[in-house]
Amino acid sequence: MTETNAQRIPDGYDESRGRLAGDLLTVPGALDADGFKSLFRGHPGGVSVITAEGPDGPVALTATSVASVSVDPPILIFSVSSLSSATPAILAADSIVVHLLDAEDIDLAKLASTSGVDRFADTSAWTRLPTGEPLFPGVRAWTRCAIVSRLEAGGSTVIAAHALQGQTNRGPADDTPLVYHNRAWHALGEHSKLP
Repeated sequence: MTETNAQRIPDGYDESRGRLAGDLLTVPGALDADGFKSLFRGHPGGVSVITAEGPDGPVALTATSVASVSVDPPILIFSVSSLSSATPAILAADSIVVHLLDAEDIDLAKLASTSGVDRFADTSAWTRLPTGEPLFPGVRAWTRCAIVSRLEAGGSTVIAAHALQGQTNRGPADDTPLVYHNRAWHALGEHSKLP
């Protein structure tokens, strides 16, 4: 805002916000579940598959909540919904495998996010680590983790896990990151890079 016709800009006026500093911003009412989902539909997430050994065999689920939180020690977090059939086995496990996917792994991402199917029917696609956890070895990268804490958060549980060992099969130079955005899968690449 500029001074015109002898109008003076009030002290404390924030032009970018269009209000005086200290004025209260009027905000909408409480955020419901649909509103919250809408917020995060526009926030893309990297795609991972979490596996664990359960009492009835291996389980897997697709997650977009995996994030690194510490390098020393190497700690990551993710959340699991109470609605997932794999959640009880993951919550009971001492260790899990986090598979970090790229676009080449889209079939696994879709498989682990589909309910009512045997995610381990194709025995050529997975194996077990010597420690017993189920592993899809051909993914971009994976890490075997020890679960160090669990925190109930609404209808989900946030899990912190210590990365113990892992492998990268495709590096940044030759992979195409897979993200989930607005209920759809997307591949990032040179076409999506901003200057």
